[in-house]
Amino acid sequence: MHHCLWKYIIVALSFIFLSFFLQENNEEHLEYSLSLEEEKKKILWQLDQERIRFESKNHLDTFKEMQGNSPLLHHANYKFLAGAPPQEKKLLTVGISSVWNPHGSSLLDTLQSLFQASAEPELNCIVVLVHLSDPDPEWLSQAVANISGLFKPHIEAQKLLVIHSCLSGSPFPRDLNNVNHSSPCEARYSRQKVDYALLMNFAINLSEYFLMLEDNVHCTPKFISTIYWALSAWKELPWVIPEFSSLSFSGKVFHTSDLSRLTSFFLLFHKDTPTHLLLSEFRLLLAQNTPIRFSSSVFYHMDNYSVLEDTCFPVEKEKILGEPDNPVASVLTDVMTTSNIIPQYAYTLNKEFYSTLDPIRGNYLTVIMERPQKVIQIEVLTGSDKQGQVELGYDLLENSNGCARYSLLGPLVEGNLDQRYFMKKILWRSCIVYDCWC
Repeated sequence: MHHCLWKYIIVALSFIFLSFFLQENNEEHLEYSLSLEEEKKKILWQLDQERIRFESKNHLDTFKEMQGNSPLLHHANYKFLAGAPPQEKKLLTVGISSVWNPHGSSLLDTLQSLFQASAEPELNCIVVLVHLSDPDPEWLSQAVANISGLFKPHIEAQKLLVIHSCLSGSPFPRDLNNVNHSSPCEARYSRQKVDYALLMNFAINLSEYFLMLEDNVHCTPKFISTIYWALSAWKELPWVIPEFSSLSFSGKVFHTSDLSRLTSFFLLFHKDTPTHLLLSEFRLLLAQNTPIRFSSSVFYHMDNYSVLEDTCFPVEKEKILGEPDNPVASVLTDVMTTSNIIPQYAYTLNKEFYSTLDPIRGNYLTVIMERPQKVIQIEVLTGSDKQGQVELGYDLLENSNGCARYSLLGPLVEGNLDQRYFMKKILWRSCIVYDCWC
């Protein structure tokens, strides 16, 4: 009979928060309790959440009516510059839009990184779609020649497709070069949204999922497998935009069934709103209230990223949390074990581990923290490929056997979970629950 080795569960907290609260509690010797003011804030927050859910449903019902493409895309004309669409629908389209850059282009380096990071079986699941959006014929000709010379085998294998598009008869060509933009960033946002709207409009029928990349990105090895296993784990759960990097734009994945709405959204707000903020609004409109961010980024900007680009498209600096420091907690489980090993070993940060018989559907392992904590990252390693999910809980029950409310953090990916938790208002969490789907 197979065994499941629970190596450990890591609760990562902001060390600033953790050291502050622990030090404060030790010095004043006070038990944790919510003040009256905190209780009021908590009630107001819960009422606000109910209002947001109600408003979001109304927005969602209206937004879902935007099934068709924007009328502006009726003016879209596409031209194949290199390659042809794949004959069968792929799992993933990697979409890249590129335009002439006075600082030089990193498109070739991005493509080189992408193909070198991927094994042949991985490449068989994808099509790379490059949109050359600059209208300058000389630049287009040179860019196509460079791509065709370096990536001819991928083009011939229908794994790389290069297109050009324009919106003939629409107001956008004049707007994109409008000198009346209030800032250089606004001009870039406008151009980026129109270019990617045209790219995504073309990609709708190419695959099941769409990965958005910029033309100055380095890809880590096996990034396709990383995305594949994550999407497989999330397949039965609702999601809008899982994020595979800390970049504001690159590394986001979409259902291609959502692309028509996203292109309409981009063209509706093409002038002013920063692209990354628009993506956050799109996620909220489709009822994904919190970001889904995997802890290990698989995409990074190239070293030649300009100051203007860094200003317009900010990169969230990845916090180096160091070694985890699990707060004091008890562990409850109904998983069967063959020895006297206690469940607490699944939580302790040492060489001990919790060995069990194969869990069955409905089995759980719950970590109940002695004091509520502001959790920002969770890592769960099971040593098994069993399926399951991890939830975060708050409002500890009086019997201390669990929490009254839970929210989904995410499913296990190949038996593990390593995920950041983002909320504008981070709740104090008391429970972490692993539920086995098996």
